[in-house]
Amino acid sequence: MMQEENRQKARKRFDNGDSFGEEVDPERYQVGWKDRPYLENLDDLSEEEKEDMLVAGVDPTGKERTGTFILEDNSVIHAAALQEGLEVLSTAEALEKYDWLHDYCWRLIPADKDRYTAKTSREGENGYFIRALPGVKAVYPVQACMFIKQEGLLQSAHNIIIAEEGSDLHLITGCTTGRHASSGMHIGVSEIYVKKNARLSFTMVHSWAEDVAVRPRTVTVVEEGGVFLSNYICLRPVKDIQMYPTSYLRGRNSVARYHSIMVGHPNSNLDVGSRVALQGESSRAEIIARSLTKGGRIVNRGHLIGEQAGVKGHLECRGLMLSPDGVIYAVPELEARVDGVDLSHEAAVGKIAEEEIEYLMARGLSEEEATAMIVRGFLNVRIMGLPAELEAEVQKAIKLSEESYL
Repeated sequence: MMQEENRQKARKRFDNGDSFGEEVDPERYQVGWKDRPYLENLDDLSEEEKEDMLVAGVDPTGKERTGTFILEDNSVIHAAALQEGLEVLSTAEALEKYDWLHDYCWRLIPADKDRYTAKTSREGENGYFIRALPGVKAVYPVQACMFIKQEGLLQSAHNIIIAEEGSDLHLITGCTTGRHASSGMHIGVSEIYVKKNARLSFTMVHSWAEDVAVRPRTVTVVEEGGVFLSNYICLRPVKDIQMYPTSYLRGRNSVARYHSIMVGHPNSNLDVGSRVALQGESSRAEIIARSLTKGGRIVNRGHLIGEQAGVKGHLECRGLMLSPDGVIYAVPELEARVDGVDLSHEAAVGKIAEEEIEYLMARGLSEEEATAMIVRGFLNVRIMGLPAELEAEVQKAIKLSEESYL
């Protein structure tokens, strides 16, 4: 009944055309394609599909993964957990299995928040449900792939992630397009719950085609002693991305860290930010973003909100211009709502200093080699708190993207 009420609200909101930010009309794209065959074994993926998924950080062998979920177009073609205490299901299946899950569904993000969430609600509960039971420590990351294969498709997914009390979960999400699809739209709505003393790392690699529009909507709640690490990587050309994930640190000593690495190619429009509301006693947050433009437009937002005395947050935006045609617009915001908060920010945008290139050229590098070395150093952000294995996976994803597109 509650789901139907949400859908009714979403339908009303959608029909009213209410939205925010840069407009992309979901009605321009095809819906459907929910009839792809289910694969019990990842070996049944075609070689093309395996190669396309790999550049988004999704390992089609499943090696050193504790679970895999694949949404191909709008069909769940694989969902399995390989470690006891972890659950990987489609959201629809999870809602059928657990009545209590309805209390988590559309709770952090109202179905009628904007036209994109409304559209996702109307299209049903595609997407994944991933959960670590209390006290369970995932041995390896769980991976999820959002894969658009059909040209001109609208893919919509509603995801729910729960790291139960005392658990430790790592998730790699690879969002990508098949090589025969050049256009489409992806809407991903994600509601994330990090319970008391739990730890969740959420690494998202965007590897879309040049004419794909993307509208993720993500909200996270972190309870006492919980830790949420978010890593976002987008190095390939894409038409238009707009997202502003938000975390609410509601528990004492809760922590959120956001790290973003973005490259803006010609004709790309990236409007990406991170927001943290520090509401719990002694909660802490860090937002670090590296943006590089080769001719695209990048809006890099960051917003820290201090709502409790003694909380601490830092925001850092750095941009590098590699083309006179590109734009980087940094929007750091610090908002203190009570006395006694400690919030800070640094922002810098510029081009590569000539003396840095000359220094490296004097040591035998060509100008191109010197520039490439400086760019790699700029993008090489070490992510505090990640286990070594996951850090290696992140660096591998960056390297694979760099080889083709930098």
